[in-house]
Amino acid sequence: MTLEILGISVLWTFLFGYILIGAIDFGAGFFNAYSTLTGRQHILTNIIQRYLSPVWEVTNVFLVFFFVGIIGFFPKTAFYYGTTLLIPVSIGIILLAIRGSYYAFETYGARGHKGYSFMYGLAGILIPASLSIVLTISEGGFIDLVNGNPVLDYWKLFTSPLTWAIVVLSIAATLYISAVFLTWYANKARDTEATNMIRKYALIWALPTIITAGGIIVELRNHNPEHYSNIQNFWPMFLISFLMFIGTLWLIWKRRNYGLAFLLLVGQFAFAFFGYGASHYPYLLYPYLTIYDSFTNPAMAISLIVVFIMGLGLLIPSLYLLMRLFLFDKDYVRGKGDYHA
Repeated sequence: MTLEILGISVLWTFLFGYILIGAIDFGAGFFNAYSTLTGRQHILTNIIQRYLSPVWEVTNVFLVFFFVGIIGFFPKTAFYYGTTLLIPVSIGIILLAIRGSYYAFETYGARGHKGYSFMYGLAGILIPASLSIVLTISEGGFIDLVNGNPVLDYWKLFTSPLTWAIVVLSIAATLYISAVFLTWYANKARDTEATNMIRKYALIWALPTIITAGGIIVELRNHNPEHYSNIQNFWPMFLISFLMFIGTLWLIWKRRNYGLAFLLLVGQFAFAFFGYGASHYPYLLYPYLTIYDSFTNPAMAISLIVVFIMGLGLLIPSLYLLMRLFLFDKDYVRGKGDYHA
C-alpha cells in the first residue's frame, strides 16, 4: 500500500466517523425540535436530551481532524477547493455556530422553548446538506479553470440533478441513521412509547434513503461515466450494503434486537461509503486533481499518518468510555442520573 492510499484511507475513515456520529447528533436535534413543535416533547425530549448532553461537543472532533488532514496530506486541495468552497463551507460553519448557540440557549436558558429547539434542529439538518456539496463538486463538471484559477459555476451546480440527489440523500440518511440509533437507545431505556415513535421514523426514512442512494448512481451514469463504470467494479460491496439494509429494516419491522439492527446499519453505510470512495480513486477533484498530483513529501506523510492513527487510537477508547460511563450506563439511560454538559 502506497503512502497516498494509506493517507486517503485514514482521512476517509475519519470522515466516515464524522458522518455516522454527526448523523445521530443532527437527527436527534431535528427529532427533538419536531416533537416540541408537534406537542410530543413529553415522549421524546427526555430520551434525546440524555443522548445529546454528553456527546454534542464530541462530534466535530472528527471533522477537524479531516480538514486538517486533507490540507496536510494533499496541499493542492487548498488551491482547488479553497476559493470555490468559500460560500458552501462558510454556510456550514455558520450553521455549526448557530446550532451550538441554540443548544446552549435551549439547555441552559428557557427549556422547552420552541424557537430555540426549532433553530437547533433546523441548523443541524442543514449542516449535512451544505457539506454534501463537496461530494457533488468532486465529481467534476462544476469547476472551470479561468486564467489558471478554479472558478465554481454556481448555476450549473444548483441546477444539476446530481447535486439535489446528494443533498436529499444527506438529509434522509441523517434522519434514518439517527432514528435507528435512537430506537435502540429508547429501547435500552425501557421507554416503550418513545421506542415505538422513533421506530416509525426509522421505517419512514429508510425508503427515501435507499431510493436517493440508487438515484445518485443513475445520475452518475450521465454526469461522470468514468466513475459510474468504476462503481460497477465494486458491486459486491454495494450488494453487501443493500443486504445489510434489508437486515436492518427487517429487525426494526419485527421489533427484534435493535442493537444488532444498528450494527447492521453501520456496516451498510461502511460498505457503501468505502465502496464509493474506492470507485472514486484516484481523483480528489475530477478531472483536475488526483491523490498522486497533490501529495505531500514522504517525511510529512509518515508523520501525519502516525499522528492520525494515534489520534484515532485516542478517540475510539474515549468514545467507548463515553458510552460506557454515560450513554449506556444503566442508571443514566433510564433517567436516574441525568445531567447536562
